[in-house]
Amino acid sequence: MNQPTHEFSSTIQGLLDQLERSLLGKRKELSYALSCLLADGHLLIEDVPGVGKTTMARSLANCFHAKFTRVQFTSDLLPSDLIGVTIYRAAKEDFSFQAGPVFTNVLLADEINRANPKTQSALLEAMHENQVSHDGKTFNLPDPFFVIATQNSKDHHGTFPLPEAQLDRFLMRLHLGYPLKKFELEVIRGRLDSISDYSLLPLETLKSMRTKRQEIFVSDEIVNYIYEIINRTRNHDQVSVGVSPRGAQALYASAQAYALVQGRSFCTPDDILELAPLVCCHRLLVKRSTEFTRGQDFAHQVMADILSSIPQPAG
Repeated sequence: MNQPTHEFSSTIQGLLDQLERSLLGKRKELSYALSCLLADGHLLIEDVPGVGKTTMARSLANCFHAKFTRVQFTSDLLPSDLIGVTIYRAAKEDFSFQAGPVFTNVLLADEINRANPKTQSALLEAMHENQVSHDGKTFNLPDPFFVIATQNSKDHHGTFPLPEAQLDRFLMRLHLGYPLKKFELEVIRGRLDSISDYSLLPLETLKSMRTKRQEIFVSDEIVNYIYEIINRTRNHDQVSVGVSPRGAQALYASAQAYALVQGRSFCTPDDILELAPLVCCHRLLVKRSTEFTRGQDFAHQVMADILSSIPQPAG
């Protein structure tokens, strides 16, 4: 029996083929990142330097002919360096707002946890409201507006950990990891396609895909499955703070987007099972316990325990 597809199926698969030529062996991770973009969310990539975080961000922007901006976050970065400043124009004898780098389609916030809390909070409004406030005025950001933030998972010297409210604004947290040997050999040889060689899709196509995402069918059984997972995070004995209703909405939207990327017009329980760790783990405040293996991500272990304890619906 053939699975129902949608009109963007071939376009999305061609897009992933193109993206994978500059990020070899990372099709699954690229599918997650594209799903995050289609779900109108923001992406946090936590990994060691040099595994392709910037390449992923720039590639996604370039494929849709979107404006891309990279900001290196540092401890002395000010909110005005991100949002913009008011300048005096002598010729016109007035003041005008000079927009900062946040006014873009795809913003790479590199090493976001190195910025001070005031600058992090300035980005918070932009991510949540798609707007910024300056001198009592509100300025709308471009549509689409997609933040890809990175942080080094190993180096905590001179960093300001993201608070729970900031983490909750990210739809997914993703780890790229090192490539397999056969792909890394190609990277070493420099056999990667240039991003500039991509065939471009107009931004209107991205907006149409986002509209289509909202039409992806999610059955009542899967909605109840999402609720059971979220509710279990709030009652697990190793969790201090569980996933909020916003997190449940994030999992729902992510599943729709992932189904779209996979070429389906409906969600499956496997979509929820696969995406739940990406959407929920960074939203959990877990207790440290010897019950779980030391040296690993406690939140992922708690989520694995939760997911294994809840029966999947039939479909």
